This record gives sequence, C-alpha cells and structure tokens, in this order.
Amino acid sequence: MILRYFLTIALALAASAEAAPPKPRPIDEPFLRAYDAYRAGDPVKLARFSSGLEEHVLAQYLEFWRLKLRLDDLGANEAREFLSRHAGSYLADRLRSDWLKTLGRRGEWQTFDLELAPLVQEDLEIRCYAWLSRLARSDDGAHEEAKAMWLEPKELPEGCTTLAEKQINEGRLRVKDVWQRARVLFDNGQLSAAQKALDYLPADEAPDSRMLSQAASSPEKLLAAPPADIARRPVRELVLFALVRLARSDPRAAADLLAGSLGERLPEPDRMHVWARVAYEGARRHMPDAVKWFKRGGKTELSDEQLGWKARAAMRTGDWEMVREAIDPMSVVARQDSAWSYWYGRALAAEGNTEGARAYFLRISGQPHFYGLLASEELGEAFVIPQSHAPAEEEIVQARSQAGLVRALALYALGLRPEAQREWIFSIRNLDDRQLIAAAELARRAEIYDRAINTAIRTSQVHNYQYRYLAPFRDVFKQQARAFDLEEAWVLGITRQESRFIADARSSAGARGLMQLMPATAKWVAGKIGMPYSPDRVIEVDTNVTLGTRYLKYVLDDLGHPVLASAAYNAGPGRARRWRDTKPLEGAIYAETIPFNETRDYVKTVMANTVFYAALQTGKTLSLKQRLGTIPAKSASDKFNENLP
Repeated sequence: MILRYFLTIALALAASAEAAPPKPRPIDEPFLRAYDAYRAGDPVKLARFSSGLEEHVLAQYLEFWRLKLRLDDLGANEAREFLSRHAGSYLADRLRSDWLKTLGRRGEWQTFDLELAPLVQEDLEIRCYAWLSRLARSDDGAHEEAKAMWLEPKELPEGCTTLAEKQINEGRLRVKDVWQRARVLFDNGQLSAAQKALDYLPADEAPDSRMLSQAASSPEKLLAAPPADIARRPVRELVLFALVRLARSDPRAAADLLAGSLGERLPEPDRMHVWARVAYEGARRHMPDAVKWFKRGGKTELSDEQLGWKARAAMRTGDWEMVREAIDPMSVVARQDSAWSYWYGRALAAEGNTEGARAYFLRISGQPHFYGLLASEELGEAFVIPQSHAPAEEEIVQARSQAGLVRALALYALGLRPEAQREWIFSIRNLDDRQLIAAAELARRAEIYDRAINTAIRTSQVHNYQYRYLAPFRDVFKQQARAFDLEEAWVLGITRQESRFIADARSSAGARGLMQLMPATAKWVAGKIGMPYSPDRVIEVDTNVTLGTRYLKYVLDDLGHPVLASAAYNAGPGRARRWRDTKPLEGAIYAETIPFNETRDYVKTVMANTVFYAALQTGKTLSLKQRLGTIPAKSASDKFNENLP
C-alpha cells in the first residue's frame, strides 16, 4: 500500500503538466521521524520509525541510514550485500565512499583495493588512502604523486594527515617542504592549518610562537622593528608572513616596506614572492600600481589565481602585452577557460594580430555563455538560439521509470531538498542529451525549476533553450517589469541566477524568495512604496517580485547602468560604485575585474541570461557588447542615494 502511494506521487509529478509537488501527508511522518533520528545519531529510534516501511519508495535510505550509524563495525559481507543490491545508485556510491574511509583508517588494504575501483565520486581523503595502500605494497611511486596533496591550500582530512606523517617519518618530506606548505597556507589565510604543518618541524627549526601570533594579528608592529636575525629561516618566514598579512589590509604599506631597507635584507626569491602577493592584493583593489608591483615580482612562480589578477590589472590599464604574459604561464586547465581564451584573443587583436585573435575567438564562439557570446560578436556572428528538442511522451515515460529520479522526486515531495538534489545530480550524470531533456521536463512538470534548468544546461549537441531559460510566473514578472519600466528579460535573468525560480528559496545569509530579498531590503522597499510589510509574506510570488523589481528600479536609477545595477543587486550599491575606474571602462572589463568571485560570475551570467531571455521571448537581437556598453568614470561630483540598502 505504501509503495503504491509513493509510486503514485512520482507518476503524478511526472504526468501533471503544472501540478505542484505534493505536501507531506500523515503517512509520511514515520519516514520523516526516521530521518530526524538518523540525523540525531539515534539507532534505536531509527529502527522504531523504520518498522513497516520496508516497501517504501525510499526504503533504500532507511537501510543506508542504519548502516551509516554503525559504519565502524560494519562487516564486509553486510556492506557488499547492500552495494550489490543497490549497484549504480547514489546511496551505494555514498556508502562505498564512507566504507572506504573506514577501511583506510583500519589499514585493511586488501578489501580497500577491491572496493576502490567502482567508486564514482572523487574524494581527496580516499585518494590519500589509495596512496597509503600502494605504499603498504612498497610502491614508492605513490610518494611522488602524493606531493600534490601536501600543497592543498586547506586543512587536510584524516587520511591525508596520516599519509603526510608517514612521509615525514620516512624523510620524504623535509624542513623545506614543511615551510613550503606553511607558506601556501599563510598565503591563503589558513592559519590553523599552517600551525599544524609547522608542528612537524624539529624544535630547532620551529618558529617562535609569540612572533607567529604577532605576525598574524599585528603584522605592522612586527615589521616596524624587524628581527635582527632575519637570515634564519624560521624568522625570515614569519617576516614574509607578516608582509603578506599586511598586504591583505594595506598593499601600499607592504609595498613601501618591500621597497625599503627591509626588502633589501630579504633574499631575491623571497622578495619577489612577496611582491607578487602585494601585487595580487593591489590588483583586487584596482590599484594602478599593481601592474608595476607585478613587474617587480619578476619571474616568481604565480598560481592561476594570481596570474588571473595580473591579467585583470593589465586590462584596466590597457597593457595588453601584460595580459598575454599573465595568461601564457597559466595551467592547461586555466588556459582552456573561456574567459582567458577570450581575453587572449582580445590582447592579440589589440596588438594587430588579427588572425591569431580570430583563432582564439573561434575556440569558444557559439558557446552559450558570456564569453561565447562576446567571441561570436568579435567574429561578426550573431548568436542564434538552437532549435529546441521537445521530448516525446515515451521519452518522459522512460525518464519517469528511472529509480534514482523517482527517489529524487519523492524526496522533493517530502521537503528534503539537499538529499533530493544529490540524488538527482547523481542519477543524471550519464544521461545523453535527449534523456537529459526528458528529465528536465519531468522536473518542470513537478515545478522543481532549478533541476529543470540545471539538467537542461548539461546538453552538448541537442538542446532545449526553453528549459534552459524557463520563465515560470511569467505574468507576474511581465506586470511588475512593465510597472517599473524595467526590461523583463533582465529581471528574469536576475531571478534565474538568484533562485532558479524556487519560490521558497532561502540563502544561508537569510535572503528569501524568487528574487532573494534580504529582510532589511524587503522592509525598506515596502516602506518606500507603502506596502504593509510582513516577513512571512516575502516568499509569496507577487509580493517578492513586486519588492524585488522595485528595488532593482531604485538601484538602476541610482547607478544608471544595468551592469552596475546587476553588481549592486548581488554585492550592494556601494561596492558596485567603488569598482568603477577613474576613466570610462569597457563593460566587459568592469565585469571581469569585479574582485568578488561570486559577484563577478553573477554579473556575467545575468547579462548573458538577459540576451537569451530577450531572444526567446521578444526576438530582440541587441548584442551582449551593446548591453555591456561603457561604465562611466568615477567623479568627485557623483551623487548617489547613500541610503540604498
């Protein structure tokens, strides 16, 4: 009976063109209580609430939770029986991952090796245990491969810590390697992880703990009277760390110290390393001197992140030769990124190498994203929306029969969105284009719009742009865009990026609804337009879109440019203003040089979304480059509404 009930839910979700996901009913309560018991780590309550749910469409989850709570004493036969019965499923892969970590901690390498090969999802800790397994078989080649783990710019998981300690005990990692890791962690602000790395040093090589604390908390005090014994590595490394810390808050002060007597006392490689860090921090603050500071860094090796900011600093000053110099040494993966293909082409074009530029633009032209659009426009080609494939009903029926998608839909129906999302993503990973489009339609019919969009954008040859750029609640958006004299395509582009049209979306920061309004912003706008404010009503579609579009109008009127307004909607009007230059700036350069990764990607995606929504809904062909336009220069006479939240 229970099985039939949940199958009915899944089938109804797939078959009903506009039906909302069913709300949990009393029959769902035992499953939800079992879930709560699992999260509380209570196996007794989990067993009690699971009783009678053996035929539940989500019974696999109940079994997984029971096994997960007793993972430390899970026998091989019991684990393999679950993995065999549920082979190919998300939970089988998840249990395999968790079990492999347990086997690695125990050092049961024979069983570990047998179970490793079928694992689908990549995991750093499991990679470390795999290296340990090879070392247990005297495969010393694992030592060399594991060096990449040692330079991870974050805290290492347990398996990797075990591997690192083994390498140190065997003399594979020496003092210089410990300091290399500490420097990487210092540069990335990972102080706790750096301290743990430094604990591996012998006593006579360890830094003074008080000096380390001062370098971290008050670098300017340490640098005001630098230690005399700077030639000793433990002391010199803390001076370098203090300079990096100072650069994070005041790049110019750090630059002044480097250019003075302190810099002269440092070995040239160390001095150039810090110049590169100072330049990186300056570039993120749009300081014109960042270009000069990068040059003072000489040929010191830079990370892809630092090279990216070297290129961005050069863009803002029009130094196209430096743009190329920054992109050339990037890793293969970074150079293949559409952004750097485009900007390398732009650099070649600025230097008169038309054919070279064309070759770079051709790499990405026609691709459905910000730089694909811009590259097409550089080649004089208008982007044409591909013909959409409409899934046949039999394709949708086939998608509906996939157990992973059925489970995901049932989890969505119960409000267990994180679990549902992971199940869905795993289940669609190997689908071809037509199957992806059918799955997207399944999600659309269930009003799980984020999955519909994110599934549709995975296609490579056969597409459906109506799914990629869904526009639910269209009447509401059309009405409010018209009411506030905004381009509907832009409003939809922002909403797609904000919430993927999930009406009750809530961010970790507390933003709510389709247009992700912060409570203070929603209250401020409501007061401005005379709308009674109620926090509970902010997620209502009409209320949310009204408040969101009105705020967007305030921001656009205040800043005068949709690129600035898009940045302001994500990061605040004050930041969007500060990121301008003292001279007019090409819109694409402004977008690419936004210092916040999230906001930079946000603005580029919103502006590309706008092009696609306009083309789909109105047939307008206004180019992306026209939309980006030119960002006006900063001026002392600028007047803005400083009260805008």
